[in-house]
Amino acid sequence: MPELRPGMFARLFTEIDRDAQLKTRTVVSRLADAVERQAKINASSGAHPYGTRTPARPGTGPAVVSGTLRRSLTHTTAVFTGGGWESKVGTAPGHTPPYGRARTPANLYGLYLEKGMLRNGAAYPFLLPAFQFGVRQVAPQLYQAVFRPGWPHL
Repeated sequence: MPELRPGMFARLFTEIDRDAQLKTRTVVSRLADAVERQAKINASSGAHPYGTRTPARPGTGPAVVSGTLRRSLTHTTAVFTGGGWESKVGTAPGHTPPYGRARTPANLYGLYLEKGMLRNGAAYPFLLPAFQFGVRQVAPQLYQAVFRPGWPHL
């Protein structure tokens, strides 16, 4: 049995923490990417030309008109905050559709669709279902794949 020397526990726990932080960052990054991909799928419930009736039903994701909303979906790089690792998934500002008089920016239009803030009051959520898919389906698999290998099997 090796001899315990001063600072050995501190060094060991520092290494364990560093490894856990790197793995958690990896999981958060991959999860954000998966949620973004699913949001893009959800924001593609059929397609139709501008000014025509949408094939999407309220409660499902919106249909593609120009693709601006789908192209605006992105995620930030995982960063460490006081509460842990964080990445934000959503619409990026600066994307505007090529049609319409008002030309509502995609980040506002996405909010209107998600929350049902359109004239008809219908919601076409695409981000919340993507987040729920990520938490329920993707996250457990990612944690298993990233954290389980290399841990001692009991």
